Amino acid sequence: MADQSTDMPTEEAIRAALRSVIDPEVGMNVVDLGLVYGIEIAPGRVRVNMTMTTPACPMGAMITEDAREAIRDIAPEAAEVDVQLVWDPPWDSSMMSEYAKQRFGWS
Repeated sequence: MADQSTDMPTEEAIRAALRSVIDPEVGMNVVDLGLVYGIEIAPGRVRVNMTMTTPACPMGAMITEDAREAIRDIAPEAAEVDVQLVWDPPWDSSMMSEYAKQRFGWS
């Protein structure tokens, strides 16, 4: 039986946790907005690359910290959680989920 204190969450579990992180300017979660670019899981470490809709986003630090906290809530206590803001490729609306596009009336 696996040791629950060291089991790393799956990518799907991390994405589910990140759906609780809302960009307050648009009222949508960061996953459906297409802001999560990559998730890497290694023993004792989770790294997420994400972006904002614009580099000038005033909520970037808050959203990044909310993402860290959401992952920490499901990761083992000793795991390193690294959330990096990246700007390449630049975000555009084509990265949004179909759900988000429909919600904003863009599909």
